[in-house]
Amino acid sequence: METNGHSDNSSINIIRPFSLVKKDVELVKPSKPTPSDIVLSFSSIDNLIGLEILTPTIFVYQPKSKSQPSDLHDVHDQQDAAEVIKEALSKALVYYYPLAGRLKRQQDDGRLKLTCNANGVPFLVASSDCSLSSLNYFDGIDLEITKQFLFDSPPSDCPLVFQVTKFSCGGFAIGFGMSHSVCDGFGAVQFFRAMAELSRGQTEPTVKPVWERERLVGNPRKEPLTDLVDKGSFAISPHLPTSDIVHECLSITSEGVKRLKEASNLNFTTIEVVGAFVWRARFRALELNPEGKTCFFLTTGIRKLLDPPLPEGYYGNAFLSSIVEILGKDLNEQPISETAKLIKESKKRMSDKGFVKESVDSLETLISNNKNVKIEACGATTVLTDWRNLELMEEIGFAWEPVNVTALPWDMFGYVDLCFLLPPPAKKSSDASTKGGELAARILVSLPRPVMAKFKEEMELLIIS
Repeated sequence: METNGHSDNSSINIIRPFSLVKKDVELVKPSKPTPSDIVLSFSSIDNLIGLEILTPTIFVYQPKSKSQPSDLHDVHDQQDAAEVIKEALSKALVYYYPLAGRLKRQQDDGRLKLTCNANGVPFLVASSDCSLSSLNYFDGIDLEITKQFLFDSPPSDCPLVFQVTKFSCGGFAIGFGMSHSVCDGFGAVQFFRAMAELSRGQTEPTVKPVWERERLVGNPRKEPLTDLVDKGSFAISPHLPTSDIVHECLSITSEGVKRLKEASNLNFTTIEVVGAFVWRARFRALELNPEGKTCFFLTTGIRKLLDPPLPEGYYGNAFLSSIVEILGKDLNEQPISETAKLIKESKKRMSDKGFVKESVDSLETLISNNKNVKIEACGATTVLTDWRNLELMEEIGFAWEPVNVTALPWDMFGYVDLCFLLPPPAKKSSDASTKGGELAARILVSLPRPVMAKFKEEMELLIIS
C-alpha cells in the first residue's frame, strides 16, 4: 500500500511530498512456548476506562556513524533494521507474553481481562523515499504527517502494535501503540529496554517482568463517593465543545524556566513552575470564565510510595494524580509562584501512604458501583504528565542511535485537557542552530484551532517562537 504525504508547516522548512509504502501486516509471536489459556486480571488503576487506549509513540533512529566501529555495529550493518526489531520483539514476548494475548472488557462486571494465547503482536514494515533530516527528525513536524508512521486502525483487542519505517538515509522510526490499560510509561520503557537488551545479545532482560496486579486492587468503600469537583461549578470556555482541534509540540527553553524559578525565593522544580505557567496560559487562551473553578492534575508515580514497594519488574499502571482546585480569577491574577506553591503542596500530599491507599480504594469503589465512565474534556481541567524522567532514549538504541522520541495526542478524554512534558530531542551532528538557547523540555498540547495562537502568545516567555 502506498500513501503520499507533504506539509507546509511554517515551524520548519517546507516538507516535500514523499511516498510511504507499507507491507502486509504480520503477527509476531513469542520465539519460545509461553503459558497459554491463562486469563489475567487487572488492578483498580488499570481498569479505568480512560486508560483503554493505545498510546502512540514514535522513536527515531538516525543512521549509524561509521566513525564509531564495533563488532556489534558490524553485525547490524549486515541486517535489516526491521528484522532486528522483529526478532527482538519475538524474544521479548517470551518474558512479556501477555502482550501477545488479547484484551476484553467483561460485560457482567465491566472489568478488563487479558487472555494469554500467544496470538501475536501486529507488526508492519514500511519504507519511505524521504530522509529523516527532511522531516527534521520528527521534531516539530505536522502531527498529521507523523500519524502516517504509526500502525493505522489497530485491532481493539491487541495490547501492542508496531510499525517500523525505513528511510532513504538509512535511519528508521519505530511507531508503536501500547495499551495504557496494560502498562504505564515506566512499564512501556521497561519492555522497550528489554527488547534492546535482547537485540544486543543478552540472553534475558536485566529486569524480569512482574504482573502481580492484585497489589493495586483497592477495597471498595461502603459509603458513597463524592465528586472531587462539582462539574456544574467548572469554568466554561466559549471555544468548547468543538471537533476542530489542533495539536502542537512546543520547545521550552532552559532560560525561560530559569527566569520563572528566579522570580521566587522558593525552591521550585521545573514541573512546578512549568505546570503553573501552562495551566494559566491554557485558562487565558480558552477564555474560561473567571468565576468558575479550574483544576490542575499532575500524574505522579507511586511505585516507591507503597509499603512494601512494588517489585522492580512491575509494569502495570502505578500512578495517581495530585490535584489543585482554585477559582479561575485566582489562577489568572495571582503570581505564577503562588500557583506553583499550590502544585508543590499537592505533590507533598501524594507521599502520604494513607492518601495512596485511599485513592486506590476510591477507584475500586467507582468500578464496583458501575461508575467507571470516560470523563469528557471541558477545558477547565489541565492534566500534565511528565515523560522527562522515563529515560526514553537511554539504552534503547538497538545498535542504532536514538535521536528523538515523540508522543502523539491521546483521546483519553477528548484530547484537550491532556498535556505532555517531553524531553528535548538529542542533538544531531546536522544541527546548525541553537536558536532560543538550550532546551529544557517540549510541551505537547491540544487545543481548539482558534485558541492555539493565543496559547502561544501566553507561553512566549518559555517557548521558542
